[in-house]
Amino acid sequence: MATRDALGRPLSNLRLSVTDRCNLRCAYCMPEESYRWLPRDALLSFEELSTLVDAFVALGVRRVRLTGGEPLLREGLPALVQALARKPLEDLSLTTNGVLLPALAGELKQAGLQRLTVSLDTLRAERFERLTRRKQLGAVLEGLHAARRVGFTELKLDTVVMRGVNDDELDELLRFARELGAELRFIEYMDVGGATRWSPAQVVPVRELLERLGPARPLPGRGSAPAQRYARDDGQIFGIIGATTQPFCAACDRARVTADGTFFSCLYATHGVDLRPTLRAGGDVTAQLDETWRSRRARGAEERLALRDARGPLANAQQLRDAPHLEMHTRGG
Repeated sequence: MATRDALGRPLSNLRLSVTDRCNLRCAYCMPEESYRWLPRDALLSFEELSTLVDAFVALGVRRVRLTGGEPLLREGLPALVQALARKPLEDLSLTTNGVLLPALAGELKQAGLQRLTVSLDTLRAERFERLTRRKQLGAVLEGLHAARRVGFTELKLDTVVMRGVNDDELDELLRFARELGAELRFIEYMDVGGATRWSPAQVVPVRELLERLGPARPLPGRGSAPAQRYARDDGQIFGIIGATTQPFCAACDRARVTADGTFFSCLYATHGVDLRPTLRAGGDVTAQLDETWRSRRARGAEERLALRDARGPLANAQQLRDAPHLEMHTRGG
């Protein structure tokens, strides 16, 4: 039985970051010119990551998602996937920007990765370059098709919707997802660490998204999933993650661990638990994880919503340089 926190929420899902580095500079995540990176010798080894997952599994985790940064930048990643695929997990997935998928999709599938989620915020090359400061849309699209070719049947696309930036592409992105055989999830622009230029005016809320997308009925069985799924009249299914205006804290069962072993029990948490010393000493971190989760009362997104007109970016650029674990690309999505 899964360990439960102080509000009765089980520990069922783990977001495990394998690197804080990224090969894109998305405007909603990494808008600054320079960043303070985690020291390379501080990153957990694959053996340490595997040991850590064992401890989480012992406490009830059955779903693991590999994140970054950009996880495909971690050298030898398929070997870690292969090790994790042998564990008693119900789901092993990975979130990527897709740039390196053309070369790695086959290895990841062969290693035992079950599902892929690819970030795709625009289908327009010039806009992609403005959003990411890189000319890589072609590689991302090639990676998506490579994923389909090697047999990733459960493929999701994530689109962060920003007013005045890409909210004119909703239908275009849905058509692309349908043609690809993928499920698209629209994500409200969130004021997480790294979003130093976030403003409420740029958020397209769930209510407005549904109005603009036309008739759609909510599907039952959401459980603890971040996205509410909907079915359009033509049968296409899509999801909306409304963490900014409709938080799902009450059902959140996700833990996050950074690539250097810091455990966060909430995406908005400002402090975490450093597991690396225990792991490096060959110790068992299960008790630390259990104690931290059992005392968890975090409802970060709800607290941010309650700020109303006083709401702004979670941290400014200097605060992020002083505390890089606040960065979204460090703690993973």
